[in-house]
Amino acid sequence: MNLKEEVAKASQNKQAIGHFNVANFEMLKAVLLAGQELSQEKGEHIPLIIGLSESERKFIGSRQAVVFIKSWREENNYPVFVNADHCHSFESVKEAGEDGFDSIVIDFSRLTVEENIKATKESVSYIRENFPGILLEGELGVIGEHSALLDEVPEKAVINKEQLTTVDEATMFTQETGVDYIAPAVGNIHGMLKNSYNPNLDIERIKEIKEKIKVPLVLHGGSGIRDEEMKEAVSAGMSVVHISTELRKAYSFGIKDLAGDFFVTNPDEVTPYKVMEPVIKKVQQVAKNKLELFG
Repeated sequence: MNLKEEVAKASQNKQAIGHFNVANFEMLKAVLLAGQELSQEKGEHIPLIIGLSESERKFIGSRQAVVFIKSWREENNYPVFVNADHCHSFESVKEAGEDGFDSIVIDFSRLTVEENIKATKESVSYIRENFPGILLEGELGVIGEHSALLDEVPEKAVINKEQLTTVDEATMFTQETGVDYIAPAVGNIHGMLKNSYNPNLDIERIKEIKEKIKVPLVLHGGSGIRDEEMKEAVSAGMSVVHISTELRKAYSFGIKDLAGDFFVTNPDEVTPYKVMEPVIKKVQQVAKNKLELFG
């Protein structure tokens, strides 16, 4: 159960590992159940990555989440890994290393390419020296910052062809920083549009970057993308895909609809896990659908 080997295997097979951000333990349970259910159907373990942003780590408890996920992995002999998503400062990266994450996303994408490289390189050097074995990912290009339902494309998000991460930028970034993975801006955005699919991905750009650089590619902002386009992106070279907003939507709408209906028929029920069971199943189904989509 080695994350680097699992990502390499997915890359070789033109598949992707699902990376699911969770904001609480109900969402975490839903994702774990989705992986187990699909694994039973396929007759093989389907690897998972659980992502926790800085805010999610603060809410759940960073070290507590890491310990829980790693103990669940050992107890069930299941390839689930835990990632510190979007660390926006050196201090955040340092804390993620101390907390024992399997991987860390070093996100200085708000900076210029040159500043991004410098800050990422510093973080990579620190983790390599103090916490060897943790996998490190860098980001190139602004794609928005919030996993939310959007009225329009986030301000400053780069979706025009001339703004996307270039092959030369990706090559220079990976060579100079030494990251294990890279998340380029290829038309993707964080969050999902309320009334339409998200902007089209540049599949050819994904292919070009994949052919040139030696490290696996990661797609952030995987929510709100057309299914067929997602399949194309995975086939073109995306080896890990991040999903957050669609899980949040399923959870929030599930509380409004399913939990509300539950109380109508069970007005005196006070057992939390009974109330939340239909909500968990709703999130579980979304996660399972994504895993099937990733191959």
